[in-house]
Amino acid sequence: MAKKKILVVDDEMDMRFYVTALLESNGYQALAMRDGKTGLQQAREDRPDLIILDIMMPGDGGVKMYSRLKTDPALADIPVIMLSAVAEPSFRHFLAMLNTQNAQPVPDPAAYLEKPLDHARLLDSIRQTIG
Repeated sequence: MAKKKILVVDDEMDMRFYVTALLESNGYQALAMRDGKTGLQQAREDRPDLIILDIMMPGDGGVKMYSRLKTDPALADIPVIMLSAVAEPSFRHFLAMLNTQNAQPVPDPAAYLEKPLDHARLLDSIRQTIG
């Protein structure tokens, strides 16, 4: 059986290395990108089973990438786990404000985890989302 492919998008190199090592040691294939623009390109090219996405990144950050993913019919079905230092209520407020301007509402992510990373919660969230 093929390994499930997970794309990690985070501007912090240490976090990318840690999360990809955690994923690979738990039987997943991990890809890593450092910003929303390259993350979106990688998602289009590789069609991962799941994306783990940080919010606060330079350039096209995680919120912009998430919005573009969820409004693109070719990518909208890819589940996303947000992993960020931004508190969940702040993200939810921003998403609600964004949805007042969108013709098609952007759905909630599959899970939202705050940093510092709790690796057991991340793995549980992944298993609940994609198996």
